[in-house]
Amino acid sequence: MVSPLSRPVAAIWIPSHVDPIEPHLMVCLDHARRCRYNLLGIITTAPWDEVRHLMIDGKVDVVVVAEREHLPPDRTPRIEVAARGNHPSPASSPRGPVPPRQRRPGQS
Repeated sequence: MVSPLSRPVAAIWIPSHVDPIEPHLMVCLDHARRCRYNLLGIITTAPWDEVRHLMIDGKVDVVVVAEREHLPPDRTPRIEVAARGNHPSPASSPRGPVPPRQRRPGQS
């Protein structure tokens, strides 16, 4: 997976039913560029399950899709929707375990 010194590896997934793919591909490529991801590839013919296995096997850190409607209902994290127009800041990247929040005395 991602080490603190390397850039995340991303794959772009465009479902096979999407036609034409060019506008969606351009949105995803722009998102990957802005986020400074190392792009593994563009997947247009594989079903979601194969893409998910790339993440499980640690070959891909991030999957980028063009629109929320392209997400499969059984998706697993980390997937970014490029059409949202935002990208993660370096401060939001995972940095290890986060200690539990503590409440003030007398609050529940």
